[in-house]
Amino acid sequence: MDGVAAFNAIFLVGLVVLFFIITWAIPVRLWIEALSAGVKVGIGTLIGMRLRKVPPAAVVRPLINATKAGLDLDINALEAHFLAGGRVDRVVGALISADKASIELAFNQAAAIDLAGRDVFEAVQVSVNPKVINTPKVAAMAKDGIQLIAIARVTVRANINRLVGGAGEDTILARVGEGIVSTIGSADSHKAVLENPDKISKTVLGKGLDSGTAFEILSIDIADVDVGKNIGAELQTDQAEADKRVAQARAEERRAMAVAQEQEMKALVGQMKAEVVKAEAQVPLAIAEAFRSGNLGIMDYQKYRNIEADTAMRNAIAGPDESTGLTGAE
Repeated sequence: MDGVAAFNAIFLVGLVVLFFIITWAIPVRLWIEALSAGVKVGIGTLIGMRLRKVPPAAVVRPLINATKAGLDLDINALEAHFLAGGRVDRVVGALISADKASIELAFNQAAAIDLAGRDVFEAVQVSVNPKVINTPKVAAMAKDGIQLIAIARVTVRANINRLVGGAGEDTILARVGEGIVSTIGSADSHKAVLENPDKISKTVLGKGLDSGTAFEILSIDIADVDVGKNIGAELQTDQAEADKRVAQARAEERRAMAVAQEQEMKALVGQMKAEVVKAEAQVPLAIAEAFRSGNLGIMDYQKYRNIEADTAMRNAIAGPDESTGLTGAE
């Protein structure tokens, strides 16, 4: 009796486990949803998705939405896109939006865009509803040296055929900024740019900046233009300051050379004075030698002293007065 009870218990547990396995392997509720929506999905297909580790709801529910929207999609293609790492719901949403907007978009193209890393659903929305991109502040200088700071609004529309391999918004902004700088830089005066800011947008728009990008530029509007610094005046001021410093350095160099020459002349004068003193010290010796050799007599020496005294007196009379600075003759 105990063996029968144990067998019945094991049998009931097995049934419960089998029930949970079946309900996990076969999403009955999802299968019923698909059938009620007119989507033919086999039980074997759902079990195969489970075995391939593909959530059936991630493929079947987008397929139901597509079928209700009138699109004929293959469930195997959707599952393959999921296994490739794509977002099935975004791709199906993009296909539905494109179909309602009469935009030609095939599933393979939408899947390629999604696998390329772009949001295909957002791309279709931007294709239907153009997007406005605000550029950062772009600073440029006109020919008169005045800096202008401009902000532009770029209206773009996604180009579905160029989404794969096309450049993004950053390239658009960079090209528009370059065009603004070029247009302002070619203006003779900043006043001309302020009077006609639409000249910037017309010039930039005519350069075909959307070439090779995933967008089509519809319009470029200058939102604001502000006057910045007077770059030309600042450059001239800096140049004048630099010239002044160079001139000061050269003047200081000349002054140092003059001081050096003055010191050199003083040293030379001192040397000459020393030579004179040395020569004067030899005079008494020469006189004494002349006396000994008989070349100089006492009368000659007396005349020499008289002449020397007379010269000293003349120098005293003709020399400058210490108090007035005038000579004795004056």
